[in-house]
Amino acid sequence: MAKTIEPQDTNLDDDLALLTETLEEVLKSSGDPADQKYIELKAKAEKSLNDVKSRVSNASDTYYVRAKQAVTRADEYVHDKPWQGIGVGATLGLVVGLLLARR
Repeated sequence: MAKTIEPQDTNLDDDLALLTETLEEVLKSSGDPADQKYIELKAKAEKSLNDVKSRVSNASDTYYVRAKQAVTRADEYVHDKPWQGIGVGATLGLVVGLLLARR
């Protein structure tokens, strides 16, 4: 049996809001490369961008693992109970055929 993996808590909306706020601060600054505040804001924006990229990457990896687990479970089920698998497949085929025929 496949082992389960705990989902990671990611809140994409909060991450994007943080990134947006940081980048707005950078854009509002004077833009003088010699200005210490500009250098700090630029570093903060780069760090926020890297953090968001990392979280999005981790979230997509988590979804990939979940999908792979679901496929593995379905494969195990069909091997354990082939007639039920044939019944489910036939039923899904019938439903899809009826839906396509209505178009």
